Amino acid sequence: MKKYAIVLAAGKGTRMKTEMPKCAYPLLKKPMIAYIVENLKMSSMIDEIIVVVGHKKEVLKDILNSSVLYADQDQQLGTGHAVMVTEPLIDDLDGDVMILPGDMPLVDKCLIEKAFNEHISRRHDLTVVTTKVEDPHGYGRILRDEQGYLDEIVEEREASSSQKLIDEINTGLYIVKTKTLFDSLKKVTNNNQKNEYYLTDIIKISKNDNRVIGTYSLKESYKAMGVNDLYMLSQAEQILQTNINKQHMKNGVAMINPETITIGHNVVIEENVIIHPNTYITGNSIIKKGAQIGPNTEIHESYIGERVVCKHSLVYNSTVHEDTTVGPFAHLRDGANIGPKNRVGNFVEIKKSSTGTNTKMSHLAYIGDTTCGSNVNFGCGAVTVNYDGKNKYRTEIGDDVFIGCNVNLIAPIKVEDNSTIAAGSTLTTNVPKGALAIARAYQVNKENYIKNKPKTEDKKNNE
Repeated sequence: MKKYAIVLAAGKGTRMKTEMPKCAYPLLKKPMIAYIVENLKMSSMIDEIIVVVGHKKEVLKDILNSSVLYADQDQQLGTGHAVMVTEPLIDDLDGDVMILPGDMPLVDKCLIEKAFNEHISRRHDLTVVTTKVEDPHGYGRILRDEQGYLDEIVEEREASSSQKLIDEINTGLYIVKTKTLFDSLKKVTNNNQKNEYYLTDIIKISKNDNRVIGTYSLKESYKAMGVNDLYMLSQAEQILQTNINKQHMKNGVAMINPETITIGHNVVIEENVIIHPNTYITGNSIIKKGAQIGPNTEIHESYIGERVVCKHSLVYNSTVHEDTTVGPFAHLRDGANIGPKNRVGNFVEIKKSSTGTNTKMSHLAYIGDTTCGSNVNFGCGAVTVNYDGKNKYRTEIGDDVFIGCNVNLIAPIKVEDNSTIAAGSTLTTNVPKGALAIARAYQVNKENYIKNKPKTEDKKNNE
């Protein structure tokens, strides 16, 4: 028997006031829906995931690719209708289905499995995940009968004044036997204020059909938090940030002022790492033991090796190997691969380039589209000139090369081992092994220039 998950992600999310679909909006630089799909995939309870898409569905498909199945809801006719369009993708009516909104990024593997186990162990036909909140405004209220069993869910706009005082709410998460779900959906109508097909109507329908209906009460109500606007997004980020930082600190990561530090959901940090204030580490980044990161540093989708020191810098989609120092004010991007024991100093930018061991770029250098060896020294203001206005070209630098200050290497160019390039040179041809390259104009000294130069007052009188 298959267990399905249906993620509802077709809505526009007009309250977000953004052009992108709400479920694609980033939370710690990762789309909200990606959190839900990842946790569903990690759970042993789910065999297949179906995502219902509609508004700008191509954006969501670019995010999730082929990791899920897609059902198109071209017309937004309510949550009940959104689930109806998934029926052609369900090939096992003897299984169970978890239904959840795509704007609840704090739903985790633990919640998914506990709710599913409750549904199975109690042999429910339909399980509604509920929770209690201080401010229930905007949520569907849980109505229970005299015995305390679930009787009905009433939407905010349909609720009476007394019903609006109820603090137990419908989270929007359901687990339903597959046959029960689609049999009930066939009886749902749109006779309501919005003329929509409400998924919540299956509660009353299932009850009338003598199905076994139950609830799973979620104690950590924040996990069921839906993100409807940018303020709620900031609240979700804060919760996620606190939980992630707490777990890393328990695992031996030291954080100075952790409330200023943001760590992404998929980041791996080993023990004995120190993270200083105002640091962001996101994406699938890996920080190895003994590293010191920050302050004022941003690392995204990058690998940071053991004992690396990286401060006041930006590192995107790059690799920094062990015992290297980066910063202050360095910028590594687009596949930079920095070797061990390097020095990447202040105001150095490295893009699509690799270096060997013990190479130094101490200040004010640009290294782009370059393969560089070991024991190379880049002087202040050195530039690999990789772009001619139309195409980009590569620079190759061997081992034990000394590059003087304000040197321009016009790519494509190759600088071989043990060579030296004089300061102020602009090179357009290859440098052979062991050579000294000088490419600059001869110095001209004009004797007595200041003595013979007219004074400013004399110039004004002549004018």
